[in-house]
Amino acid sequence: MKNIRPLLLFLSLSLTSLTSLTGQGIEFFHGTWPEALEKAKAEEKLIFVDAFAAWCGPCKRMASQTFPDPQAGEFFNANFINLKIDMEKPENAEFAGKYPVNSYPTLMFIDATGKIVMKEVGGKNVEQLLETGKKALGKNDKSVDYEKKYAEGDRDPKMLFDYVRSLNAAGKPSLKITNEYLNTQKDLTTEFNLKFILEGAVDADSRVFDLLLKNRDKVVAVASEEAVNTRIEKACKNTVAKAIEFKNKTLLDEAKAKMKAGNPARATAFACEADMNYAKAVKDAGMFLKTAKAYQKTEVKNNSAKLHNLVVTLVRAFPEDKKILGQAEKWAKSAAQNGGLAEYWMTLAGVYKLQGNKAKARSTAEFAKKELTEKDAMLKEKIQYFLDSLEG
Repeated sequence: MKNIRPLLLFLSLSLTSLTSLTGQGIEFFHGTWPEALEKAKAEEKLIFVDAFAAWCGPCKRMASQTFPDPQAGEFFNANFINLKIDMEKPENAEFAGKYPVNSYPTLMFIDATGKIVMKEVGGKNVEQLLETGKKALGKNDKSVDYEKKYAEGDRDPKMLFDYVRSLNAAGKPSLKITNEYLNTQKDLTTEFNLKFILEGAVDADSRVFDLLLKNRDKVVAVASEEAVNTRIEKACKNTVAKAIEFKNKTLLDEAKAKMKAGNPARATAFACEADMNYAKAVKDAGMFLKTAKAYQKTEVKNNSAKLHNLVVTLVRAFPEDKKILGQAEKWAKSAAQNGGLAEYWMTLAGVYKLQGNKAKARSTAEFAKKELTEKDAMLKEKIQYFLDSLEG
């Protein structure tokens, strides 16, 4: 089919990854600047600041399209304390005086001491924002200092723990250091060792992760239920990523089994998401559709927003598969009729276009245009672009 790429870019208005089905966008901290610095210090994270102005167009686009994206949320919530600061409000004058900007939006990454680690200007889509965040983490990589101490023979437990934490924060392998330390310990149930296990369990397919599951209740007692569940899911996702990289279904099954053992409440949804990601990677449309139907039945049900997101997931994964498009049409129609949003009707129009039915695509887009509200100014432009493309 022709012109699939522009249409998929249009559909990306709604979501960009399978994590969108259950995830959430970037969570912004609502405390004061001093409180944010304290939080950053306690959690050993950088502060991400979206320095914006109320009248700024690119700022509004990021707020409506980039920040709500679950892929952005997953990365930024895990790695940063996130703040939005209107630089022109009187109550933010002190911050604006200390961190002046000339253009909006300005994205700043600031450490717990108040030092700017990195600053970039301009609006960004999800992929660009993720790249910016990764770059900031790289500039704040403290593992090099610990690596030097380690090479010099320092094996102090606290140093090793900080080394592992810094490696994890920088996205570098840490299992070797974790295993080396734990192998020297006779009692793994001390408070310090339980925290070490939690920090070191970065992959579900590892001995350290098995230790986390074995001592789950004890780890919860010294950390929290939320911290343990977050680590379990992150480790299982890392193993799914390896399964995809090596096209290894055994690893995929292990990740799903470990999630079921560690966080049963999330097991069914996680298994579906993992299977869809894997099916997309290995280009197995049959497996993808079968899993999507199971996901809709158990997790999405009749929720219009989730059903709409599932439709976008389908067509982004297999935009030329007739069976996928047929199911997408049914679900898109249901989401649009029940949800009533112009965006949902436009997704249905997009499905019709992928099916080659320009007449239905045009009439549905025209209907969506009538359903626009005052808040849909950007969508109005996209609808017109879509209608123009049907004439091309």
